[in-house]
Amino acid sequence: MHPVFRHRLLAALTLSAILTGCATLQSHDELASDMQATHRTAGIPAALAKLEASATTESDKQALLYNLERGELLRMEQRYADSNQAFLLADTKVKEWKEATQTNPDRLMGTLGAALISERLKTYEGQDYEKVWLTTRLAMNRIAQGDFDNARVDIKRTHEREAVIAEFRAKETLAAEEEAKEKGAASGSKEINGYPVETLNDPEVLALKNGYQNALSHYLAGYLYEVLNEPGMAAPGYRKAIELKPETPVLEEGLRGLDDRTSFTWKRRQRMTDVLFIVEAGDAPARKPKNFSLPVPTGNSIIAVSLSYPVIEPSTDPLLTRVTVGEQDFALEKVVDVNVMARRALKDEMPGMVLRGATRALAKGVMQDQLQKNAGVLGGLIGALAAVTTEKADDRMWRMLPGRVYVARGYLPPGEHRLTIDGRPVDTPIRIDGQYALVPVRLYHNVALVGQVATAGHLPESASPTPVAPTAAAQTPTPAAKRAARANRAAKAAAPAPAATAAPATAPAATTAPAPAARTAPAKPMAPVASPAVSSAPAKN
Repeated sequence: MHPVFRHRLLAALTLSAILTGCATLQSHDELASDMQATHRTAGIPAALAKLEASATTESDKQALLYNLERGELLRMEQRYADSNQAFLLADTKVKEWKEATQTNPDRLMGTLGAALISERLKTYEGQDYEKVWLTTRLAMNRIAQGDFDNARVDIKRTHEREAVIAEFRAKETLAAEEEAKEKGAASGSKEINGYPVETLNDPEVLALKNGYQNALSHYLAGYLYEVLNEPGMAAPGYRKAIELKPETPVLEEGLRGLDDRTSFTWKRRQRMTDVLFIVEAGDAPARKPKNFSLPVPTGNSIIAVSLSYPVIEPSTDPLLTRVTVGEQDFALEKVVDVNVMARRALKDEMPGMVLRGATRALAKGVMQDQLQKNAGVLGGLIGALAAVTTEKADDRMWRMLPGRVYVARGYLPPGEHRLTIDGRPVDTPIRIDGQYALVPVRLYHNVALVGQVATAGHLPESASPTPVAPTAAAQTPTPAAKRAARANRAAKAAAPAPAATAAPATAPAATTAPAPAARTAPAKPMAPVASPAVSSAPAKN
C-alpha cells in the first residue's frame, strides 16, 4: 500500500472511531434538564417516562445513575416499594464497587486509562456523597413503610460505606499522581488557569469535613436508634451530626435531651407527639463543562490541546426559615446543602482530574502531531477534531436529589394538622399519632409533595385530657399567641384576690390546683416506649 494512501486511511479510520465514540459521550445534564422541564409542565409521571425512554438496552436499565434517578422520582410519587427496587439495583452496583476496592483496587484505578480519551468513558461509580445518600434514601423509604428494623440495617451500612470511601480515595489520588509522573505530566495550578477556583474555595465548601458525609444521615441514625429505644446507639449518631454541622440548635438538642426523652418518668408523662419534619427544597446542582486550552510541546513544535473540566455554580435559592402548624412555629435548620457537598466533592476530585487531563493532553498532542506529519493538513485537522470532540467533562450526577435539606423538631397533639412553610400553605394535611412521627416534605418547583407520615410508639392514657406543653426551645409561639398570653397575665394581675371566707369549705381539689400531670410534667422532649409499635399512615388529601 502506498505510504500516502496508508496515512490517509489511518486518518479516515481515526475520524470514524471519533464519530463512533461520540455515541458513548452523551450528556446526562441534558437528560436531567429535560426531565425537570417535563415535570414542571406535565408532572412526575411524564418525567419518569422520559427517563425510562432513555434506557434502550437491558444494560441501561441496570445502570447505577439510571436507577438513582428513577428511584428518586418513584419516591416523590410515594411509590416506596418500586423506589426501593430501583435503589436496590443501584445499590448492587455500589456493592460491586465496594468489593472491588477491597479485593482488586487496581481494576477501579484502571479507569484512569480510559481518561486518556475522555472522562465520560469511565464507568460511572457514583459521586461519593451519592453512595451515602443511597443508603440514607433506602432508610427513609423503609421508615415511611414502617419497616424500622431494615431501616436500621441501612443506617449501619451507611457508616461502613463512609469508611470504605475514605480509604479508597486516598489510594486513588496516589495512583493518579504516579501515572501522571510516568507520562511526563506534572500537577500545578498552571494547568487550570482560568478555572473559577472561587467556587471550590468559598467558606461553606472549606467548612465541610469532606465531600461525602452529611449531618442528615447521622441525625437520622440517632433518631432511629432513639425510636427503637437504643439510646446508647443514638448518642453517637447525634454527636456525629453535630460534628458535621456544628452550631445547629436542632442537632444539639437531639443529643442534649436524649437522656430525658428516653427516661421512664418521661414515658409515663408524655402527652404529645415528638414530630420530626424533614423538609427538602430545590434541585441538586449540575456539572457544566468549561473548556480550556493547554499548550503541549511535541518535538520541535507546540500544539494547543483542548481540555474540559466541570464547573458547579453556587446555589442562589433563598433559605427556608420556619414551618408553621396552627399557631406554632418551628425553626427550620439547614442540615445539608447538596450544592456545597457537590462542590466539595469536585474540589477533592480536581487534583486527580487535573493530572488525568495533563496526561490526556500529552497523548492527544502526540496523536495530533503524528497525524499531521503522516497525513498532512487533513491529518492535522482530524487530529484537532478528535481532541475537541472527545474532550467532554463528565457531567454525570444524581440530579433528582434535593438541593437543600432542613430539619425541625417539636411537639404536636395527635390528630390532623395543616402546614405552612415560610408563609406558603401546604395543600395536603398531615395526621400524626404515637410517641414519634416523621413528616417528609419535598418542595419541588411549584409543588409541595408531602410524603407518607411514619409513626412509632403509643402515648400513655391520661386521666387528664390536658396535653403536656412542649418546651420553649423546641417551638416558638406565634406573635398572636404571645399577645394573648400577655393579655391573660394582665387580666389575672388586675383581678382582686378573693376573700378567704368566700371559698367553700367543701371545694373539690380540682378547682384549687391543676391536674398533677399538667403541673409536674417537665418541659422536655419526648421518648419512645421500650418496644415501639411501628406503623405508617399516609397523608390524607
